[in-house]
Amino acid sequence: MTQPDPAPVSAAPQVRTMLAPGAVITRPDWPEEPVRSVHVVRIGGAGMSAVARLALEAGLRVSGSDSQDGQFIGPLREAGARIVIGFAAETLAADTDLVIVSTAVRADNPEVLAARERGIPVIHRAAGLAGLLEGRPLLAVAGTHGKTSTTAMATLALRGAGQDPAWAVGAAVPDLGRNAGFGAAPGGGAGQAPAAVEADESDGSFLAFAPDALVVTNLEPDHLDFHGTPENLTAAFDAVARRIVPGGTLVVCADDAGASALGARAAREGIRVLRYGASADADWHILAEESRTGGSRVRVASPHGELALDLAVTGHHNVLNAVGALAGASSLLPLADPADLAAGIAPFRGASRRFDLRGIARGVAVYDDYAHHPREVEAIVQAAQGIVGSAHEGGRVLAVFQPHLFSRTRDFAADFAAALGRADAAWVLPVYAAREDPDPSVTARTITDLAPARVTALEEREEVAGILAAAARPGDVILMLGAGDIVEDTPEVLAALRRAPDGAP
Repeated sequence: MTQPDPAPVSAAPQVRTMLAPGAVITRPDWPEEPVRSVHVVRIGGAGMSAVARLALEAGLRVSGSDSQDGQFIGPLREAGARIVIGFAAETLAADTDLVIVSTAVRADNPEVLAARERGIPVIHRAAGLAGLLEGRPLLAVAGTHGKTSTTAMATLALRGAGQDPAWAVGAAVPDLGRNAGFGAAPGGGAGQAPAAVEADESDGSFLAFAPDALVVTNLEPDHLDFHGTPENLTAAFDAVARRIVPGGTLVVCADDAGASALGARAAREGIRVLRYGASADADWHILAEESRTGGSRVRVASPHGELALDLAVTGHHNVLNAVGALAGASSLLPLADPADLAAGIAPFRGASRRFDLRGIARGVAVYDDYAHHPREVEAIVQAAQGIVGSAHEGGRVLAVFQPHLFSRTRDFAADFAAALGRADAAWVLPVYAAREDPDPSVTARTITDLAPARVTALEEREEVAGILAAAARPGDVILMLGAGDIVEDTPEVLAALRRAPDGAP
């Protein structure tokens, strides 16, 4: 998909969004004409499969395609979707009413070309979500990181209040059963089932939504390959805040400078703003928190009185996510008992690849995490340090990081170096290109050259399992970090640990 050219730093901020018609997209929203059949290009992705799932549960016929099989494709087929591996014009059925794409779909995709030739509307997946959920009270969660967990927690909070909400998140969530669901069919009126969605800022597509409540977990520079400058990214968040329906609420993390500033600007424009966090002036103020291996215990002062919150996840970042989800769900359902909302969140064990314990071998715990931004890496390292510290066994934190995107690696190399430097030892893999063309000037050493000596660049991924098996000792925590395919290395790491002789290293 064609990306906009980067804006000069001196230019006035621009709001950029992939919703605008262009090389791939032909219209920015769901058609007014009846839609009975949709085709989803790259249906196997976490976000695209969520749209397909909602369309199926809404009673639409769904077809799709992808370059390879994946974890979401089998369940969609079982639910009735017709899915082809590979892209071809003839994949589009004669009765296709609408084609849905993501930012990863290029203009020369044969199915996109066929849709254009046949006059079939092509829309972005966010516009598809917005169209499928039209008419429901909507809670959207945006932010540089924490969106998936916060959206999942908000969905569970709504369930705790007796609702059967629709939801769509960017990962599989065991506690929800999958990454999306239609919930109770909307029946109109004030009592219809609400919805909670993860709203993506990476391509400006969160502007598809007009939420009743918008939670912003944080606002830091990222996705500059699309937005061009931090100022453009900030302008996009300002624009989505203005999309909140009249009488709705913006919920921002008071502890994050970018989100807090967004809230201040929105308040000056007359938007209702609530703040959450450890800051003393937050409307949802964290009074105390205790994280331990089995979860966290939190006390919160809220507009409705003091609340106790027991969580099955650890780490301050997850505490913030939970309180943000509570504040957002309470804003959407102001008559709900906050204790019921809190009880709904309590069992949440995390989304797939969000501090996901994959196994323990030789006394070494191995976790997967999707962290791909410096602050996310830092938060996960700190959470792991809390676990080894509470065990009092002298354990260490060993991190393996796969950078995601050449542009992000280049722009945030020093921040990645500092975050990884907090671990007792860290290794950096070659860059995962994802949607970008190779850039030989950006490598793992772009990070490690700026990091302490304990952060090492690896030329070959095959080295990882052997290195970790030799280095780890009982009580250690190993972190496998990144948004690419590093997750595929984790089973071999566990296997290598099990093969290592007792007493190693």
